[in-house]
Amino acid sequence: MIIKKMYINGQWVDAVSGKTRNIENPGNEEIIARVPEGDRSDAKAAIAAAREAFDKSPWRITTGRERGLLLYRLADAIESSSEELAELESLNTGKTVEESRWDMNDIAGIFRYYAGLADKEGGETLNSPIPESSSIIIREPVGVCGQISPWNYPLLQAAWKMAPALAAGCTIVMKPSEITPLTLIKLTELAEETGFPPGVINLILGPGGAGAELSESIDVDLISFTGGIETGKTIMKAASGNVKKIALELGGKNPHIIFADADMEAALDSVLNGVFFHAGQICSAGTRVMIEAPVHDQFVEKLKSAMSKIRLGYAFDKDTQMGPLISKAHREKIEDYVKTGIDEGAELVLGGKRPENPELSKGYYYLPTLFTGCTADMKIVQEESFGPVITVEKFHTEAEVTEKANNTIYGLSAGFRTKDPDRIFRMSRALRFGTVWINDFNIYFTEAPWGGYRQSGLGRELGKTGFEEYTELKHVFQNHNYKPSKWFNSGL
Repeated sequence: MIIKKMYINGQWVDAVSGKTRNIENPGNEEIIARVPEGDRSDAKAAIAAAREAFDKSPWRITTGRERGLLLYRLADAIESSSEELAELESLNTGKTVEESRWDMNDIAGIFRYYAGLADKEGGETLNSPIPESSSIIIREPVGVCGQISPWNYPLLQAAWKMAPALAAGCTIVMKPSEITPLTLIKLTELAEETGFPPGVINLILGPGGAGAELSESIDVDLISFTGGIETGKTIMKAASGNVKKIALELGGKNPHIIFADADMEAALDSVLNGVFFHAGQICSAGTRVMIEAPVHDQFVEKLKSAMSKIRLGYAFDKDTQMGPLISKAHREKIEDYVKTGIDEGAELVLGGKRPENPELSKGYYYLPTLFTGCTADMKIVQEESFGPVITVEKFHTEAEVTEKANNTIYGLSAGFRTKDPDRIFRMSRALRFGTVWINDFNIYFTEAPWGGYRQSGLGRELGKTGFEEYTELKHVFQNHNYKPSKWFNSGL
């Protein structure tokens, strides 16, 4: 069994309370690790360390070039440890090891991208309207950053936050999901070996209390959270008490629209890819499939056939295409979601249950599930499932599908498939989502900003914008030849 600790002020420590948590492999329900179960006391210690490091340590005056070199070295260390990290990620999350390998390649690239930005943000010179004066705008690190990352992509999502914050010169307190901490612990070990000073990087473990302290503390200047919408709302309320900067990525219910003129083979492939990686536990999963009437029935039959052939299995089995759900509790949530769809009158045409294969009796597996006959007012169409469940709606016109797609509290991502260039122009502008994919789905890369409209969150991660989230703008004005106006001292 793996035994690990938290990392605070350059030291590996147990929880103040002495409590621990067992970490489970969702693929076979085995206990694979034991880690500290932190709480507010541990969060306070980490915040104090990060505050001290930002306010008083040499880190505050490191140059962008120095920070960039550290990040480049960390990227190299991630690359060298990529197989170990991938295997650890799959043990902890259940996703196929091949998916985890893709993640590790992305993560090394993320750190290299922000390493390259670290010394490029030199500010901007303005033309001052005041004679014999100068005016510049500079970017400074926002300060101490609390970073709460989710269980579905434990290391990738943490890297989205960690890399730009460190590049900007911030200090950080990271809190992964309490059920998937293992790869972020390993990354913290690599960062320590790379040479980041004590207090710059801190890692706390545990449930919501530790995260609540990050949100409420006046010593934290920014809170970044990726996860569920209700928790996001709670964090937003807590952070309002001291008006800290907030960055929230709260998921989505993402439409994938198939027009009748689309390439049907390519459309089928992208619908499958858009949902079933990591068992649909993806914030941008295209689980709301909308199909134009002339091709609806034919497409549904092909989709049903393809879904029935998806191979479920253990993460390290080379034939596995889809692994388990993350936990027993989450599988029960998906089961309740499917029951709701049946009660609402949607037609369950595939799945909707646990697999009967005795080899999958251990672990939290769930069959790819397909609902048809869905309407926009159904709960299963409006609410995020975060599982391998597709709902299908039939539509007749472009105006109809646009209105229905936009009728959601979310606005993270959407995609559509068509060969019509005029429709591409109209739809790409009409869809109110942070990312719109045309003839593809679930594509992201480090250089492009990521985030959503409406209740999908606030702010953006990735790209140059993701770096700017961790900075404050300062205007510096200097008068080089001050001449008194004598407005108040004219009689002197």
